[in-house]
Order: sequence, then structure tokens, then C-alpha cells
Amino acid sequence: MTTDINDQLGTAEVLWDLRALYPSADDPALRRDRDRCRQQAEQLAAGFAGRVAELDAAGLHRLVGDLEQLDCLLARLEAFAFLRFITRTGDAVASALLQQVEELAARVGRLTVFFPLEWNRIDAVRADALLGRPELERYRHYLRALRRFAPHQLGTAEEELLQELKPVGRSAWNLLFEKLFGQLRFGAGGRTEEEVLSDLHHPDRAVRRTGADELTAGLRRNLHLLTHINNTLAAEKMIDDRLRRYPSWISARNLANELEDRTVDTLVTAVTARSDIAHRYYVRKRELLGVDELFDYDRYAPVPGGEAGQVGWDRCREIVLAAFADFSPEMGTIAERFFTEGWIHAPVLAGKRGGAFAHPCVPEAHPYILVNYTGNLRDVATVAHELGHGVHQHLAAAQGFYNSDTPLVLAETASVFAELLVFKAQVGLIASPEARRAFVCQKLESIFATVFRQVAMHRFEAAVHEHRREQGELSAEQFGELWLATQRPMFADTLTLRDDYRLWWAYIPHFLATPGYVYAYAFGELLVLALYARFLAEGPGFVDRYLDLLRAGGSRSPQELLAPFAIDLPDPAFWHGGLDIIESMLGEVLA
Repeated sequence: MTTDINDQLGTAEVLWDLRALYPSADDPALRRDRDRCRQQAEQLAAGFAGRVAELDAAGLHRLVGDLEQLDCLLARLEAFAFLRFITRTGDAVASALLQQVEELAARVGRLTVFFPLEWNRIDAVRADALLGRPELERYRHYLRALRRFAPHQLGTAEEELLQELKPVGRSAWNLLFEKLFGQLRFGAGGRTEEEVLSDLHHPDRAVRRTGADELTAGLRRNLHLLTHINNTLAAEKMIDDRLRRYPSWISARNLANELEDRTVDTLVTAVTARSDIAHRYYVRKRELLGVDELFDYDRYAPVPGGEAGQVGWDRCREIVLAAFADFSPEMGTIAERFFTEGWIHAPVLAGKRGGAFAHPCVPEAHPYILVNYTGNLRDVATVAHELGHGVHQHLAAAQGFYNSDTPLVLAETASVFAELLVFKAQVGLIASPEARRAFVCQKLESIFATVFRQVAMHRFEAAVHEHRREQGELSAEQFGELWLATQRPMFADTLTLRDDYRLWWAYIPHFLATPGYVYAYAFGELLVLALYARFLAEGPGFVDRYLDLLRAGGSRSPQELLAPFAIDLPDPAFWHGGLDIIESMLGEVLA
């Protein structure tokens, strides 16, 4: 079935070319670089461990530069091994290489952990004096950001041990999760996760229900394992947070995002308070579909009047590139390279992980994008989303390895903005009021999934971690109860969540790979709505400032990066402003 889809859509040959990283898995350069990583880490540890406090600004600059080069080389190895594995999760050789590289990363981490530990032990007066020196301008933000974690670091022996254990900790459990879903098949047809999830967007209600039932059945067969994985990683995080003295389960993520806890609380409170926007929409959707009751498998059903048919890969490319180029020719040119130079992996394949992502790799190489393209409008939006990430990563690469890494809350800005550009371009071409309404509905549902659903998922995460810490391991039934309890407020009595829906927490990878990730989507969506309003008000003058934001990468804090746009993140009014724009879009559907 997957072969037929790929041939039909024109994606069979849309495969990424990993030679920008390494020519092949058995290339001698890969082995040489693995050896170089070990040797450089050993040399840096031998030369500087116990001496960081003695360094002047020039010496500190040289050491950080050497560490950056080492981490960049390691990231190249990790990117190649991961990208090779993720499209062939059943390949034992690809899995072995990934494990070898992760073990190398753990060894390097153990040898070089001395630097952040010793840097953070330098007293504030001397550290500030060093950071004020011009020699350290390039690494100033990076070094300041490291010091935010000083209250939470452990002793040298403990930190080295934790680095050594990484390959058999979170990364190993995540690898097991990826292998499971890469090989999992659903229904009598033996379909992939991506094919089944795509059915939830089908116009035929029977197809949607069958897809939902097949997804549930597949999850139920593996529920014992998925429950164990989630429990294990919740316990691991509990232990890590306790050892590092974080006040709550989300504090470490907020610190990494360079946000105060109160800013995140303000976001969650604002979104939760405006759930009535979603409620009113689903009442209207029930009317448009002409059914007495909406069920969970009806959430993404296309409303009548929309344009039917699949969007082939070439047409998807045209739509996305035209929208990008209309906003910024530079943005369009960068995005086109992803299509022409083998930076995208698009077909649906057995053994390939479902979902989509953009991988930044390293500054001297380009980003890569993975999608599972099935030809619906949602997939066009997904391609735009991931290309937004890719353009952002490409522009930020000039900052260098340490400064190009953007906090998650801003990492979603470019992706969501790209989605909005494509939506606005498409909706402007629709003449029929019914077709326009259907298209706006599709976009609203995407926004709901990004804002209200992600906040609901954040609340689920919070409930899971709090339960694990207060009451111990959760049963599959308890996971399900917490899932339903946190998802129902988004729908109230406008949509019925069947009992089967209680299992659908189990296929979401973000909970495992990056705890606390999901609120970044809501953050990014509401931020983008505010930025787009500025674009409409300011016109072309906005474009340069926006691209400067992307070019800056992670070289400054989110607050500093957003200062040119006069955005006050802790202010509830800012978040409600974005929610007001969503409500105005709802007005088009209710009219």
C-alpha cells in the first residue's frame, strides 16, 4: 500500500542524500572522526580539567572554541547515525551504529563535563568580569546560559557517572519506542502509523472510525510495553529533578527555554480560560457535518464544500515555495534547495518512523527534513512547517554550533509562521464561500491542535509527573484516566471522547524524548499570530527584522530576541491578543 501511495503522489524518489555528512556508514572518514572525538576529549580533559578557574579571557575563549569544535564533530556523527536509522528502524546495522555513536557521546560527555562544572563554580564577580571582556563576545550568551544551571549541578563524580549511563538511560528507552513504532502495523492491511492517522482526515465517516479503531487496537496490543516505557522515563526524570533540586517537573525545561515559570503558567492559564473558542467551533462543525453527535474520530473530518482530491508532491512544492518567495525571495531560495539538493525524505515506507521533523545537523552542513507525505492539505501544511524550521536552521548556522541552537519556544516560531504564510496564500485563491469556509475550518483545527491540544497535553504531562512523584508508578488505566481528564475540557460536551480514546497518549513521542516540550507549540502559534499582525501593519519593513530574528538563532535570550517587536512575554494581554485573533477567524466560520 505504501508503494502505491508514493508512486501516486510522486514521492518515491524524494529521499535525502546524507553524503553531506558522510559518504556511507562504512566510510573511513566516519571511523576517523569517531577516533578524533575520543582523542580530542581526552586531550582537553588532560590539559584543562581542574584549571578552568585559572584561565584568562583569551584562554577561556580558546578552550570554549575547542569544545565547540569537538561537540560539532560529535553532532555530525550523531546526525548521520540517527537520520540513517530513523528511515529503517528494523535495520540491525543502522541501530548498532546509532548505539555506538551514543556510547561515544556518553564517553565524550564524561571527559568534558569538567568545563560547565568548573565554569559554574567561579564566583559571580570574576565570571562577570570575564564575560565583560571583548575576547568572549562570541560566547557571552552561551556562557551566561550555562551559569543558569549552576544551582542544579552535582559533584564531578556524580556528573561523570550520569554521562556514562546516558546510553542505557533515556536514549535507550527512546530508541526502543522508535523501533516499536517503526515496525508496528495496524489493521488487517498491515498499515503504518502514518497511514492510519491519515484516515482521521478522510471525508468518509466509516473510514475515519475504522482508522481510529485500528490505531486503538495497535496501541492496546502494546500497551503494557508503552506503559512501562513511560513509567520508566517519568521515574528517571523524577530522580534527576530531585538530585538537581528543581522545584517542579517543568523547571528544567523552562530553564533550558530561558523562560520564567510564571511566563509558562500565564500562557497555560490564558489558553485554558479561552477553551470556549474551541467549544463554539465544534458546535458549528457538528451542524456543518449534519450529524447528531461528534466523536473523537470526527475532529479532523473535512467540512462540506472543500476542494477534494490529493495534492501531489510537485504541486505541494509549488504552493509552499510560492508562499515563501512572496514573503521573502531569500526565504524562497533557501527553501527551494531542500527540494533540489536532496535535503528531504518524503515517502511513506515500512520501517520509517511516522511524523515529521527538521534536523539541524551542524553549521557546516545543511539541515534535513523528514515527512511522511500522504497528499492531504494537512501534509502540505506539515511540509511548510518543517521547511520553516529548515530555513531557520540554515540562517542561524552562521552563529556557530553553540549559538545556532534556538530555545524550543522560538524554534517553533519560524515553522508556525511558514504554515501561516502558506495558508494565507492558499485562502486568497479560493473564490467559493463554501470552499473558503472549509479551508478556514481546516486551518482553525490545525491551530486548535497547536494551541488548545498542546496545552491540554502539557496538563497531561504535568498530571503524570506529579502522580509519579506523589503516588508512584501509574497503571495503564491511570494514564488513560489522566489523559481523558486533561483532554475533555478542550471539548466540554461538544464532542464525545470514546473509551478507546483513553489509549491515545501512548503514541506521542514528545513526552519521552523531551519532557515539557509541547507547550512550545502553543507559545509559537500565539507568538506567530502576534508577529503576523505586525507584518500586516508594517508591510515589507517587517521582513528584514523577522529574518534577523531567525539569523540570530540562540545567540540571545527569547526576551532579547523579541525586544525589537515590543513583545512582553509575562503579560497575559499578549497571549490573549493571539487568542483574540483565533476568535476572529472563528467568526468567519460562524457567520
